[in-house]
Amino acid sequence: MAQAKILIVEDEEDVLELIRYNLEKNGYQTETALNGRLALEKVRSKSIDLILLDLMLPEIDGLEVCRMVKKDPKTANIPVVMLTAKGTEADIVAGLEMGADDYITKPFSPRVLMARVKAVLRRKEMPQEADPVLRIYEIEIDSGRHRVTVGGELVKLTTTEFGLLKFLASRPGWVFTRYQIVDAVHGNDYPVTDRSVDVQVVGLRKKLGDAGRYIETVRGVGYRFQDLNE
Repeated sequence: MAQAKILIVEDEEDVLELIRYNLEKNGYQTETALNGRLALEKVRSKSIDLILLDLMLPEIDGLEVCRMVKKDPKTANIPVVMLTAKGTEADIVAGLEMGADDYITKPFSPRVLMARVKAVLRRKEMPQEADPVLRIYEIEIDSGRHRVTVGGELVKLTTTEFGLLKFLASRPGWVFTRYQIVDAVHGNDYPVTDRSVDVQVVGLRKKLGDAGRYIETVRGVGYRFQDLNE
């Protein structure tokens, strides 16, 4: 997506300048904000295609910025990629639960940053599929409306969580490695670690509640969705 406009929200000016330099070198337009308050002002006043959001921000922290962006119907569809030095599972899951589409832990390489940005923008531009609604157990996955319900109750998922659930649920009983899951959800050559997939699964299970038990861990291999016949 050439000429996409990316908002960089980062209070460390040297890090912000490094990110801006690499984005502009790769053909992207940039906007910047050094705090959460200014970030929200720019999101609401500019045409932003993606937000790179640090979590540790003055005035309004990154998690609250993400929550407010995703809560507003006018900005809810803007992808958010968290930039965080907080690499614990709990911190990452908290961000994903606020609606973030991906995360990058600091320190990171510019190459990894650019690959993540391109992947998230590519998913945003991907046309919606016309697949029929998938119903399995008490879960209903509507690809056309990008909507998931469990027992009739709406469950709000990020783009990545939706893709992960749909991929596994459409092939119950099949076991997939973490890298097969990444290729299916994000595309080939997406830079990722085993832990990244595990964190996404933890967040997805939590959002699904009791239905999260259908996503089973297969030791030493990866994950599968429980077979209907078992």
